[in-house]
Amino acid sequence: MSQPKPLNLPFDPIDRAAESWRAHFGPSAAMAAVTSIMRAHQILLSQLDSLLKPYDLTFARYEGLVLLTFSKTGALPLSKIGERLMVHPTSVTNTVDRLEKSGFVRRLPNPRDGRGVLAEITDAGRAVVRSATADLMAAEFGLTMYAEDELHQMFDQLRTLRVAAGDFPASSMRQDEGHGGLL
Repeated sequence: MSQPKPLNLPFDPIDRAAESWRAHFGPSAAMAAVTSIMRAHQILLSQLDSLLKPYDLTFARYEGLVLLTFSKTGALPLSKIGERLMVHPTSVTNTVDRLEKSGFVRRLPNPRDGRGVLAEITDAGRAVVRSATADLMAAEFGLTMYAEDELHQMFDQLRTLRVAAGDFPASSMRQDEGHGGLL
């Protein structure tokens, strides 16, 4: 997998920033954590987009195709796509536009809503999902440096943030024995 260019700094810039933060403003744990998360996002998005580029996909477009693959009919209203992917309607429109230009989805009128539009995955879209998913899984989504139990812990830690932000209620989490806890 293509990696972003290593910074090769002789120190951890986020740790250095946390030291300065403490000296100027006080406790720095939250600042250091959020800055680390933002840097991790940059690294992972770069890696995943590089891996998906040969398929004419970005990670956002890949997520849209996977969502359609998971749907019962292979088609969803654009509003439902935005809701499930937790993105703005403009982002959904742009994503579907690009997927349509690549031949991976087609737009159809929504039979349940005369003004609404469905995005439906095509056979080419299903094929590209299979190939791209195989590559992503082989690369462990860019997280090869973590053991499976660490990945579960990371998921649990970040889920707490998502519940606090109101993405979903904690009461809706389900028991999953394979995960070792609530999902």
